[in-house]
Amino acid sequence: KESDISGKMDKKTEKNLRMKMQMIFQDPMASLNPRKKVLDLIALGLDIHHPKMDPEERKKKVYDILDLVGLSHEHASRYPHQFSGGQRQRIGIARALVMNPDLIIADEAISALDVSIQAQVVNLMKEIQEKTNIAYLFIAHDLSMVRYISDRIGVLHFGHLVETGTTEEIFENPIHPYTKSLLSAIPHPNPVTERERKSMTYDYASSGIDYSKGVLQNVGGTHQVLATDEELQRWTAKG
Repeated sequence: KESDISGKMDKKTEKNLRMKMQMIFQDPMASLNPRKKVLDLIALGLDIHHPKMDPEERKKKVYDILDLVGLSHEHASRYPHQFSGGQRQRIGIARALVMNPDLIIADEAISALDVSIQAQVVNLMKEIQEKTNIAYLFIAHDLSMVRYISDRIGVLHFGHLVETGTTEEIFENPIHPYTKSLLSAIPHPNPVTERERKSMTYDYASSGIDYSKGVLQNVGGTHQVLATDEELQRWTAKG
């Protein structure tokens, strides 16, 4: 059953949304209450939505989620400041997962972490997705990471969805000038290729493009681009 969640919602819809959609925040320390133990942090959603849950069942649910995110049961009795950044983000992921949501919004969930830890957290998120079939809305600026974790990509600029499609459609055939400029800025690991890489610049103010005049147009498969007919013709012209 579909519900409109774009405006004011009734209490039943709002409660259902809060149970079925969870967040993982950018800063794992700022989003965790430093005065609460990990057990209570992860069980926060359970306490709000299932206040009469049996304490043993509550503890078991938290322990099961700790297993899933790669933390030990003894971590449940510790406080956030006793963990590394990567471990704190695992706690944030566990807090989101304990409600068994259909959708998790990961808002720049790895950008505050060291690069080596970023890979661990993203791999963990992919493993969890395979086990639970949860959908992620993964918001990020790191396009290499976006390519690695995403099935579908939406490119946003100034609040407009300028291009959307499968990961392959976006990376193999970028159409919008903004998308092209983003992809051209990705560094290459091969130093020879990197020396020859040419970054494109895109300035909306001087581009002559008006997002409000464009409509999402299909360019094949599920690939859509925000453009007027004339812009689309120009951007897809060969040579």
